[in-house]
Amino acid sequence: MTVSVPEAPIPTLPAPAERLVDRAAARGRSSLRTRVWRLRAGAWPIAQAAIGAGAAWGLAIVALGHERPVFAALAAVISLGATVGQRTRRAFELVLGVLVGLLVADLIVLGIGSGPLQIALVVVLAMGATTFLGAGPLLVTEAAVSAVLVVTLEAGGSFPFTDRFLDALVGGAVGFAVNNLVFPPNPSLLVGRAAQAVFAELGTVIEDIATALEGGDLGRAEAALARARKLDERVDAFADALSVGRETARLAPPRRGARAELERYAEAAGELDLAVRDTRVMARAVQSLVRRGEPSPDSLIAATRQLAEAVWALGAQLEEPERREATRAAALEAAASATRSLEERRDLPTSALISQIRSTAVDVLRASGMDRGEIIDAFEEPERSEPGARASAGHPVPPKPPVEAPGSAWRGGAG
Repeated sequence: MTVSVPEAPIPTLPAPAERLVDRAAARGRSSLRTRVWRLRAGAWPIAQAAIGAGAAWGLAIVALGHERPVFAALAAVISLGATVGQRTRRAFELVLGVLVGLLVADLIVLGIGSGPLQIALVVVLAMGATTFLGAGPLLVTEAAVSAVLVVTLEAGGSFPFTDRFLDALVGGAVGFAVNNLVFPPNPSLLVGRAAQAVFAELGTVIEDIATALEGGDLGRAEAALARARKLDERVDAFADALSVGRETARLAPPRRGARAELERYAEAAGELDLAVRDTRVMARAVQSLVRRGEPSPDSLIAATRQLAEAVWALGAQLEEPERREATRAAALEAAASATRSLEERRDLPTSALISQIRSTAVDVLRASGMDRGEIIDAFEEPERSEPGARASAGHPVPPKPPVEAPGSAWRGGAG
């Protein structure tokens, strides 16, 4: 007779523990994806450094006859590490720090040999010399590292301006050539990505401001202001990318065709910075308005959303200049809708918000290529026909907020 034994139930985790396990697994997958993305993003700089180091080593052996040109490879890696995303001047300074450290260390080793006291002395002298010359922290550190390497490695030559010094010069030259002549970065891609990050976030912040205004949501308005304050980081990254891109287009013959496109971004950069500042003030004005607890005019909410559309349209225009009319139409409609709000509400917080919407619209229009005279004409044209119609209908004509000149004194509120 066969006796069946019931299977023991598979133990299950309590619901809270199961959720914790699921969350941990999700975080692990997300962390792995992030690390893979970082590796992919850094693959090209890593490849550049590897190519530069190998080329510098080989060139120093062939051209200088050195058996172990360690500092050629070292200087190439340092140079390429600085020029990927930084200016050539910074790369030059870092290589100069290596050279100063080599010179100081070679002189000390030739004079008094090597040892613990000598290491301490060369660090003091190398860092002191570069600090005296006005170098930054990176240059000072590179000088000290190079000096320590010289003291701990075997002696170089009979005179300080010999093997190691020449190796470092070769490595720096190879790094510069790899970055600017052989594999120069794409300046249009570099600048475009940094600029679009600003436009995407700026438009989203303005859209959040509109949502807070529509729902009378003070928490959302405060969150929008917090995001607006962080926009400076993206603006700074855009400015750095623009500087690197213009320098690359100037120094790298294969990239000179990008100069015209980079100039479009450069012309818009100043106005974009002003738009970010105005958006911070706008977020503060919305907080004041929401605290009153009164519903906002629909035209004011629509104006804010149209302003976000104008910002996004400006980002598209910088990539495709023929789309400038869409940018200008959205910005002008935002300004006009904001002005119409004065027919419903004329209190101080509302007027302040209207002024900021119009001012940010001016920033967008200036960034799109319009000059001050064209903006004034565009603002006044629809308003010339409206007063008569409104007056005939028995409505008073509201005063028009001025078209603020970029950089005027009222811009002082940075949020």
